[in-house]
Amino acid sequence: MSALVRTGTQAPSGHPWFGDHHLAPPPVPPATIRRMLEHRIRDTGWPYQRLLPAAPIALPRASYAELFRVTAALLDLVRRTALETAATTEGRLAAYRMPDSERRLFMADQFLEERYADCVTRPDVVIGPHGPQFLEFNVSGALGGPVEVHSRLAVWRDLYADGQGRAPFSSPDPFAVRTAMFRDLCAELGVAPRVAVLGSARDQGGETRYFDLQTEYFASRGLTARFFEPEDLHEAWDCPPHLRYPVGLRDFTIPDWLELGIDTAPVQAALDHGCLLVGTQTSTFLSSKLTMGHLSEGRPWMSAAEQALVDRYLPWTRVLSHRFTHRGDRKVDLVRYAVDHRESLVLKASIGMSGKQVLIGRETDPAQWEATVTAAAEEGTSIVQDFVSPRTCRLSLAADGADEVYDTDVAPVLGPLLFGGRPAGVLARFFGDGTAGIVTVHGTHSSDTCAVAV
Repeated sequence: MSALVRTGTQAPSGHPWFGDHHLAPPPVPPATIRRMLEHRIRDTGWPYQRLLPAAPIALPRASYAELFRVTAALLDLVRRTALETAATTEGRLAAYRMPDSERRLFMADQFLEERYADCVTRPDVVIGPHGPQFLEFNVSGALGGPVEVHSRLAVWRDLYADGQGRAPFSSPDPFAVRTAMFRDLCAELGVAPRVAVLGSARDQGGETRYFDLQTEYFASRGLTARFFEPEDLHEAWDCPPHLRYPVGLRDFTIPDWLELGIDTAPVQAALDHGCLLVGTQTSTFLSSKLTMGHLSEGRPWMSAAEQALVDRYLPWTRVLSHRFTHRGDRKVDLVRYAVDHRESLVLKASIGMSGKQVLIGRETDPAQWEATVTAAAEEGTSIVQDFVSPRTCRLSLAADGADEVYDTDVAPVLGPLLFGGRPAGVLARFFGDGTAGIVTVHGTHSSDTCAVAV
Protein backbone atom coordinates (compact mmCIF):
# COMPACT_ATOMS: atom_id res chain seq x y z
CA MET A 1 0.00 0.00 0.00
CA SER A 2 1.38 3.40 -0.97
CA ALA A 3 2.04 5.94 1.79
CA LEU A 4 0.88 8.67 -0.57
CA VAL A 5 -2.79 9.57 -0.34
CA ARG A 6 -4.67 11.74 -2.81
CA THR A 7 -5.79 14.83 -0.98
CA GLY A 8 -9.06 14.99 -2.89
CA THR A 9 -11.13 18.12 -2.97
CA GLN A 10 -8.77 20.93 -2.15
CA ALA A 11 -9.72 23.31 0.65
CA PRO A 12 -10.74 26.81 -0.50
CA SER A 13 -7.53 28.10 1.04
CA GLY A 14 -5.35 25.44 -0.63
CA HIS A 15 -2.90 25.92 -3.48
CA PRO A 16 -1.81 23.62 -6.33
CA TRP A 17 1.84 24.34 -5.46
CA PHE A 18 1.42 21.81 -2.63
CA GLY A 19 0.34 19.13 -5.10
CA ASP A 20 -2.62 16.78 -4.78
CA HIS A 21 -1.13 14.15 -2.46
CA HIS A 22 -0.13 14.00 1.19
CA LEU A 23 1.60 11.34 3.25
CA ALA A 24 -0.60 9.02 5.27
CA PRO A 25 0.59 8.59 8.86
CA PRO A 26 2.68 5.47 9.52
CA PRO A 27 0.73 2.43 10.79
CA VAL A 28 1.55 2.88 14.48
CA PRO A 29 -0.43 4.41 17.37
CA PRO A 30 -0.30 8.22 17.70
CA ALA A 31 1.32 7.81 21.12
CA THR A 32 4.22 5.98 19.46
CA ILE A 33 4.73 8.77 16.95
CA ARG A 34 4.68 11.40 19.70
CA ARG A 35 7.05 9.41 21.90
CA MET A 36 9.57 9.01 19.08
CA LEU A 37 9.40 12.67 18.07
CA GLU A 38 9.75 13.88 21.64
CA HIS A 39 12.59 11.46 22.39
CA ARG A 40 14.65 12.60 19.41
CA ILE A 41 14.29 16.30 20.26
CA ARG A 42 14.61 15.91 24.05
CA ASP A 43 16.82 18.22 26.11
CA THR A 44 17.48 20.58 23.19
CA GLY A 45 15.38 23.50 24.40
CA TRP A 46 12.51 22.61 22.05
CA PRO A 47 9.22 23.27 23.89
CA TYR A 48 6.30 20.94 24.44
CA GLN A 49 3.78 20.90 21.59
CA ARG A 50 0.24 19.68 22.26
CA LEU A 51 -0.23 19.05 18.54
CA LEU A 52 2.57 17.16 16.84
CA PRO A 53 2.70 16.08 13.20
CA ALA A 54 1.84 12.48 12.42
CA ALA A 55 3.68 12.80 9.07
CA PRO A 56 6.04 15.17 7.28
CA ILE A 57 4.65 17.74 4.85
CA ALA A 58 4.84 16.22 1.37
CA LEU A 59 5.78 18.51 -1.53
CA PRO A 60 6.01 17.68 -5.24
CA ARG A 61 9.62 17.41 -6.33
CA ALA A 62 9.31 20.45 -8.58
CA SER A 63 7.99 22.58 -5.72
CA TYR A 64 10.67 21.28 -3.35
CA ALA A 65 13.41 22.08 -5.86
CA GLU A 66 11.96 25.54 -6.49
CA LEU A 67 12.42 26.45 -2.83
CA PHE A 68 16.16 25.84 -2.95
CA ARG A 69 16.71 27.22 -6.44
CA VAL A 70 15.07 30.52 -5.53
CA THR A 71 16.68 30.64 -2.08
CA ALA A 72 20.14 30.42 -3.64
CA ALA A 73 19.37 33.08 -6.26
CA LEU A 74 17.78 35.49 -3.78
CA LEU A 75 20.55 34.95 -1.21
CA ASP A 76 23.07 36.10 -3.81
CA LEU A 77 21.03 39.26 -4.37
CA VAL A 78 20.60 39.78 -0.62
CA ARG A 79 24.35 39.51 -0.12
CA ARG A 80 25.16 41.93 -2.92
CA THR A 81 22.53 44.39 -1.71
CA ALA A 82 23.86 44.35 1.85
CA LEU A 83 27.50 44.73 0.86
CA GLU A 84 26.86 47.59 -1.56
CA THR A 85 25.41 49.85 1.14
CA ALA A 86 28.97 50.90 2.01
CA ALA A 87 32.52 49.85 1.20
CA THR A 88 33.50 49.10 4.80
CA THR A 89 32.05 47.57 7.93
CA GLU A 90 31.96 50.94 9.65
CA GLY A 91 30.08 52.41 6.72
CA ARG A 92 27.51 49.61 6.83
CA LEU A 93 27.03 49.94 10.56
CA ALA A 94 26.19 53.59 10.01
CA ALA A 95 23.98 52.95 6.97
CA TYR A 96 21.96 50.31 8.83
CA ARG A 97 21.90 52.34 12.06
CA MET A 98 22.93 49.22 13.90
CA PRO A 99 22.60 49.29 17.69
CA ASP A 100 25.79 49.31 19.75
CA SER A 101 25.18 45.66 20.66
CA GLU A 102 25.88 44.61 17.05
CA ARG A 103 29.09 46.65 16.72
CA ARG A 104 31.29 43.78 17.82
CA LEU A 105 32.62 40.35 16.82
CA PHE A 106 33.92 41.40 13.42
CA MET A 107 37.15 39.90 12.08
CA ALA A 108 40.03 42.18 11.21
CA ASP A 109 40.16 40.66 7.73
CA GLN A 110 37.16 42.21 5.97
CA PHE A 111 37.49 39.84 3.01
CA LEU A 112 36.94 36.83 5.29
CA GLU A 113 34.06 38.67 6.95
CA GLU A 114 32.33 39.14 3.61
CA ARG A 115 33.36 35.83 2.05
CA TYR A 116 31.78 33.65 4.75
CA ALA A 117 28.84 35.77 5.85
CA ASP A 118 26.23 33.71 3.99
CA CYS A 119 27.36 30.15 4.80
CA VAL A 120 24.19 29.36 6.73
CA THR A 121 20.74 30.65 5.80
CA ARG A 122 17.06 29.88 6.21
CA PRO A 123 14.46 32.18 4.67
CA ASP A 124 10.88 32.18 5.89
CA VAL A 125 8.54 31.32 3.02
CA VAL A 126 4.76 31.15 2.82
CA ILE A 127 2.72 30.00 -0.13
CA GLY A 128 0.50 32.90 -1.15
CA PRO A 129 -2.17 33.17 -3.83
CA HIS A 130 0.53 33.29 -6.52
CA GLY A 131 2.97 30.78 -5.07
CA PRO A 132 6.03 31.06 -2.78
CA GLN A 133 6.68 34.41 -1.08
CA PHE A 134 9.95 34.99 0.81
CA LEU A 135 9.11 37.09 3.87
CA GLU A 136 12.61 37.39 5.31
CA PHE A 137 16.09 35.88 5.29
CA ASN A 138 17.63 34.47 8.47
CA VAL A 139 21.38 34.36 7.92
CA SER A 140 23.16 33.09 11.01
CA GLY A 141 24.92 30.05 12.43
CA ALA A 142 22.38 30.17 15.27
CA LEU A 143 19.22 29.92 13.19
CA GLY A 144 16.65 27.31 14.09
CA GLY A 145 16.22 24.30 11.86
CA PRO A 146 19.29 22.06 11.63
CA VAL A 147 18.77 20.13 14.88
CA GLU A 148 15.00 20.11 14.48
CA VAL A 149 14.94 18.87 10.88
CA HIS A 150 17.67 16.30 11.57
CA SER A 151 15.69 14.95 14.52
CA ARG A 152 12.28 14.92 12.82
CA LEU A 153 13.68 13.42 9.64
CA ALA A 154 15.29 10.53 11.56
CA VAL A 155 11.90 9.63 13.05
CA TRP A 156 10.08 9.74 9.71
CA ARG A 157 12.73 7.59 8.03
CA ASP A 158 12.46 5.00 10.80
CA LEU A 159 8.65 4.93 10.70
CA TYR A 160 8.24 4.84 6.92
CA ALA A 161 11.14 2.53 5.99
CA ASP A 162 10.24 -0.53 3.93
CA GLY A 163 11.95 -3.91 4.06
CA GLN A 164 14.97 -2.47 2.23
CA GLY A 165 15.20 0.57 4.50
CA ARG A 166 13.80 2.91 1.85
CA ALA A 167 11.36 5.73 2.60
CA PRO A 168 8.68 7.01 0.17
CA PHE A 169 10.19 10.49 0.20
CA SER A 170 13.54 12.22 -0.04
CA SER A 171 15.25 15.02 1.86
CA PRO A 172 18.85 15.97 2.53
CA ASP A 173 19.94 15.73 6.16
CA PRO A 174 21.08 19.15 7.44
CA PHE A 175 23.82 17.60 9.58
CA ALA A 176 25.30 15.77 6.57
CA VAL A 177 25.22 18.87 4.38
CA ARG A 178 26.73 21.08 7.08
CA THR A 179 29.50 18.53 7.65
CA ALA A 180 30.35 18.68 3.95
CA MET A 181 30.34 22.48 4.14
CA PHE A 182 32.88 22.50 6.96
CA ARG A 183 35.04 19.91 5.24
CA ASP A 184 35.14 22.07 2.10
CA LEU A 185 35.71 25.20 4.16
CA CYS A 186 38.75 23.64 5.85
CA ALA A 187 40.10 22.54 2.47
CA GLU A 188 39.57 26.03 1.03
CA LEU A 189 41.45 27.60 3.94
CA GLY A 190 44.15 24.93 3.96
CA VAL A 191 43.60 24.04 7.62
CA ALA A 192 43.00 20.87 9.60
CA PRO A 193 39.37 19.63 9.72
CA ARG A 194 38.82 20.65 13.35
CA VAL A 195 35.50 22.38 14.09
CA ALA A 196 34.54 24.30 17.21
CA VAL A 197 30.84 24.51 18.07
CA LEU A 198 30.41 27.68 20.10
CA GLY A 199 27.34 28.17 22.26
CA SER A 200 26.23 28.01 25.86
CA ALA A 201 24.21 25.53 27.89
CA ARG A 202 22.79 28.58 29.68
CA ASP A 203 20.93 29.26 26.44
CA GLN A 204 19.51 25.70 26.53
CA GLY A 205 18.18 25.47 30.07
CA GLY A 206 21.50 24.11 31.33
CA GLU A 207 21.59 21.12 28.96
CA THR A 208 24.34 20.43 26.42
CA ARG A 209 22.57 17.81 24.31
CA TYR A 210 21.69 20.40 21.63
CA PHE A 211 25.40 20.91 21.03
CA ASP A 212 26.46 17.32 21.71
CA LEU A 213 24.23 16.09 18.87
CA GLN A 214 26.12 18.32 16.48
CA THR A 215 29.66 17.57 17.64
CA GLU A 216 28.98 13.83 17.76
CA TYR A 217 27.72 13.88 14.20
CA PHE A 218 30.77 15.81 13.01
CA ALA A 219 33.02 13.28 14.74
CA SER A 220 31.14 10.35 13.20
CA ARG A 221 31.92 11.77 9.77
CA GLY A 222 35.65 12.24 10.26
CA LEU A 223 35.85 15.80 11.61
CA THR A 224 37.37 16.58 14.99
CA ALA A 225 34.75 18.63 16.82
CA ARG A 226 34.27 20.07 20.29
CA PHE A 227 31.62 22.14 22.02
CA PHE A 228 32.95 25.28 23.66
CA GLU A 229 31.37 27.48 26.28
CA PRO A 230 32.68 31.04 25.79
CA GLU A 231 34.76 30.81 28.97
CA ASP A 232 36.62 27.83 27.48
CA LEU A 233 37.06 29.22 24.00
CA HIS A 234 40.67 30.28 24.59
CA GLU A 235 41.51 26.58 24.46
CA ALA A 236 40.59 26.62 20.75
CA TRP A 237 43.54 28.90 19.90
CA ASP A 238 45.87 29.24 22.93
CA CYS A 239 47.45 25.84 22.43
CA PRO A 240 49.95 24.03 20.15
CA PRO A 241 49.12 24.55 16.45
CA HIS A 242 48.03 20.95 15.84
CA LEU A 243 45.41 21.22 18.61
CA ARG A 244 43.82 24.46 17.46
CA TYR A 245 40.31 24.76 16.03
CA PRO A 246 40.68 27.04 12.99
CA VAL A 247 36.96 27.11 12.10
CA GLY A 248 33.75 26.93 14.03
CA LEU A 249 29.98 27.27 14.12
CA ARG A 250 28.77 30.43 15.85
CA ASP A 251 25.67 28.91 17.43
CA PHE A 252 24.47 31.91 19.45
CA THR A 253 23.07 35.40 18.97
CA ILE A 254 24.38 38.54 20.60
CA PRO A 255 20.94 39.60 21.96
CA ASP A 256 20.40 36.19 23.58
CA TRP A 257 23.79 36.27 25.28
CA LEU A 258 23.36 39.86 26.44
CA GLU A 259 20.02 38.92 27.97
CA LEU A 260 21.71 36.03 29.80
CA GLY A 261 24.64 38.18 30.89
CA ILE A 262 27.19 36.18 28.88
CA ASP A 263 30.36 38.06 27.96
CA THR A 264 31.27 38.04 24.25
CA ALA A 265 34.88 39.14 24.86
CA PRO A 266 36.24 35.55 24.60
CA VAL A 267 34.64 35.31 21.15
CA GLN A 268 36.36 38.48 20.00
CA ALA A 269 39.68 37.11 21.31
CA ALA A 270 39.22 33.91 19.29
CA LEU A 271 38.40 35.91 16.16
CA ASP A 272 41.45 38.11 16.71
CA HIS A 273 43.60 34.99 16.90
CA GLY A 274 42.40 33.67 13.55
CA CYS A 275 39.45 31.42 14.38
CA LEU A 276 36.83 31.75 11.64
CA LEU A 277 33.32 31.43 13.10
CA VAL A 278 30.46 31.13 10.61
CA GLY A 279 28.33 32.88 9.84
CA THR A 280 30.46 35.94 10.41
CA GLN A 281 29.09 39.09 12.01
CA THR A 282 28.57 40.58 8.54
CA SER A 283 25.62 38.19 8.28
CA THR A 284 23.75 40.70 10.46
CA PHE A 285 23.48 43.03 7.47
CA LEU A 286 22.13 40.22 5.30
CA SER A 287 19.51 39.33 7.93
CA SER A 288 18.37 42.90 8.41
CA LYS A 289 14.85 43.54 7.14
CA LEU A 290 16.20 46.76 5.63
CA THR A 291 18.07 44.66 3.07
CA MET A 292 14.77 43.12 1.97
CA GLY A 293 13.36 46.62 1.57
CA HIS A 294 16.28 47.80 -0.57
CA LEU A 295 16.11 44.66 -2.71
CA SER A 296 12.35 44.89 -3.23
CA GLU A 297 12.68 48.50 -4.33
CA GLY A 298 15.25 47.48 -6.93
CA ARG A 299 18.96 48.13 -7.31
CA PRO A 300 20.53 49.85 -10.33
CA TRP A 301 22.88 46.93 -10.98
CA MET A 302 20.13 44.31 -11.22
CA SER A 303 19.42 42.71 -14.56
CA ALA A 304 15.89 42.47 -15.91
CA ALA A 305 15.82 38.78 -14.99
CA GLU A 306 16.93 39.50 -11.43
CA GLN A 307 14.31 42.22 -11.05
CA ALA A 308 11.66 39.81 -12.35
CA LEU A 309 12.78 37.19 -9.80
CA VAL A 310 12.46 39.72 -6.97
CA ASP A 311 9.06 40.90 -8.18
CA ARG A 312 7.80 37.32 -8.32
CA TYR A 313 9.08 35.97 -5.02
CA LEU A 314 9.36 38.95 -2.65
CA PRO A 315 6.26 40.69 -1.37
CA TRP A 316 6.30 44.46 -1.87
CA THR A 317 8.61 45.76 0.89
CA ARG A 318 9.88 49.26 1.67
CA VAL A 319 12.23 50.79 4.24
CA LEU A 320 9.89 53.07 6.17
CA SER A 321 10.76 56.76 6.24
CA HIS A 322 9.24 60.09 5.27
CA ARG A 323 9.71 59.83 1.51
CA PHE A 324 8.00 58.94 -1.72
CA THR A 325 8.22 55.54 -3.39
CA HIS A 326 6.51 53.56 -6.13
CA ARG A 327 3.60 51.20 -5.79
CA GLY A 328 3.19 49.70 -9.23
CA ASP A 329 2.99 52.64 -11.62
CA ARG A 330 2.00 55.09 -8.88
CA LYS A 331 4.21 57.41 -6.86
CA VAL A 332 3.04 57.43 -3.24
CA ASP A 333 3.87 59.14 0.02
CA LEU A 334 5.16 56.08 1.89
CA VAL A 335 4.04 56.99 5.42
CA ARG A 336 0.61 58.13 4.27
CA TYR A 337 0.26 54.99 2.16
CA ALA A 338 1.25 52.76 5.09
CA VAL A 339 -1.27 54.41 7.40
CA ASP A 340 -4.10 54.24 4.86
CA HIS A 341 -3.44 50.59 3.92
CA ARG A 342 -3.13 49.14 7.41
CA GLU A 343 -5.14 45.99 6.65
CA SER A 344 -2.85 44.90 3.83
CA LEU A 345 0.53 45.60 5.47
CA VAL A 346 2.90 44.32 8.15
CA LEU A 347 5.38 46.49 10.07
CA LYS A 348 8.71 44.88 11.00
CA ALA A 349 11.74 46.20 12.85
CA SER A 350 15.05 45.69 11.06
CA ILE A 351 16.34 43.27 13.70
CA GLY A 352 14.15 40.79 15.53
CA MET A 353 13.69 37.08 16.27
CA SER A 354 10.82 34.68 16.92
CA GLY A 355 8.25 37.07 15.54
CA LYS A 356 9.18 39.85 17.95
CA GLN A 357 9.02 43.45 16.71
CA VAL A 358 6.36 42.50 14.14
CA LEU A 359 2.99 44.24 13.90
CA ILE A 360 0.27 42.88 11.60
CA GLY A 361 -1.87 45.76 10.42
CA ARG A 362 -5.19 43.95 10.22
CA GLU A 363 -4.76 42.79 13.83
CA THR A 364 -3.86 46.25 15.12
CA ASP A 365 -6.06 49.14 16.27
CA PRO A 366 -5.98 51.91 13.61
CA ALA A 367 -4.82 54.58 16.06
CA GLN A 368 -2.05 52.36 17.40
CA TRP A 369 -1.02 51.45 13.86
CA GLU A 370 -0.76 55.08 12.78
CA ALA A 371 1.20 56.07 15.87
CA THR A 372 3.60 53.14 15.51
CA VAL A 373 4.11 53.67 11.78
CA THR A 374 4.78 57.38 12.28
CA ALA A 375 7.29 56.72 15.06
CA ALA A 376 9.02 53.99 13.02
CA ALA A 377 9.33 56.35 10.05
CA GLU A 378 11.24 58.79 12.25
CA GLU A 379 13.67 56.05 13.28
CA GLY A 380 14.21 54.73 9.76
CA THR A 381 15.01 51.19 10.95
CA SER A 382 11.77 49.37 10.05
CA ILE A 383 10.04 48.10 6.95
CA VAL A 384 6.47 47.84 5.78
CA GLN A 385 5.64 44.75 3.77
CA ASP A 386 2.59 43.39 2.03
CA PHE A 387 0.69 40.92 4.18
CA VAL A 388 0.64 37.57 2.39
CA SER A 389 -2.50 35.53 2.97
CA PRO A 390 -1.05 32.00 3.29
CA ARG A 391 -2.47 28.99 1.49
CA THR A 392 -2.87 25.59 3.09
CA CYS A 393 -1.92 21.96 2.62
CA ARG A 394 -3.20 18.72 4.16
CA LEU A 395 -1.34 17.23 7.14
CA SER A 396 -1.99 14.47 9.67
CA LEU A 397 -1.73 15.48 13.34
CA ALA A 398 -1.41 13.62 16.64
CA ALA A 399 -2.86 15.46 19.63
CA ASP A 400 -1.47 14.69 23.06
CA GLY A 401 -3.56 11.95 24.63
CA ALA A 402 -5.56 11.18 21.46
CA ASP A 403 -6.12 7.59 20.35
CA GLU A 404 -6.27 8.45 16.65
CA VAL A 405 -4.59 10.85 14.27
CA TYR A 406 -6.65 13.23 12.17
CA ASP A 407 -6.15 15.14 8.93
CA THR A 408 -6.46 18.90 8.74
CA ASP A 409 -5.40 21.82 6.57
CA VAL A 410 -2.47 23.90 7.86
CA ALA A 411 -0.79 27.04 6.57
CA PRO A 412 2.93 26.30 7.00
CA VAL A 413 5.85 28.68 7.12
CA LEU A 414 8.58 26.84 5.20
CA GLY A 415 12.25 27.29 6.00
CA PRO A 416 14.56 25.84 3.34
CA LEU A 417 18.04 25.42 4.83
CA LEU A 418 21.04 26.27 2.67
CA PHE A 419 24.58 25.48 3.88
CA GLY A 420 27.44 26.67 1.71
CA GLY A 421 24.97 26.94 -1.17
CA ARG A 422 23.73 23.35 -0.78
CA PRO A 423 20.12 22.31 -0.03
CA ALA A 424 19.94 20.96 3.54
CA GLY A 425 16.28 20.17 4.27
CA VAL A 426 13.15 22.20 5.01
CA LEU A 427 11.81 23.19 8.41
CA ALA A 428 8.03 23.66 8.50
CA ARG A 429 6.15 25.48 11.28
CA PHE A 430 2.38 25.72 11.52
CA PHE A 431 -0.63 26.17 13.78
CA GLY A 432 -2.58 22.95 14.18
CA ASP A 433 -5.91 24.75 13.91
CA GLY A 434 -5.03 26.03 10.43
CA THR A 435 -4.78 29.68 11.44
CA ALA A 436 -2.05 32.02 10.21
CA GLY A 437 -0.17 34.93 11.75
CA ILE A 438 3.24 35.11 13.42
CA VAL A 439 4.31 31.46 13.43
CA THR A 440 7.17 30.58 15.78
CA VAL A 441 7.63 27.58 18.03
CA HIS A 442 9.06 29.57 20.95
CA GLY A 443 7.20 32.83 20.49
CA THR A 444 3.65 31.81 19.54
CA HIS A 445 3.73 28.10 20.43
CA SER A 446 3.27 26.71 16.95
CA SER A 447 4.04 23.12 15.95
CA ASP A 448 6.75 21.91 13.57
CA THR A 449 7.81 19.15 11.25
CA CYS A 450 9.98 18.92 8.15
CA ALA A 451 8.89 19.09 4.52
CA VAL A 452 10.04 16.36 2.12
CA ALA A 453 9.89 15.69 -1.60
CA VAL A 454 7.61 12.96 -2.97
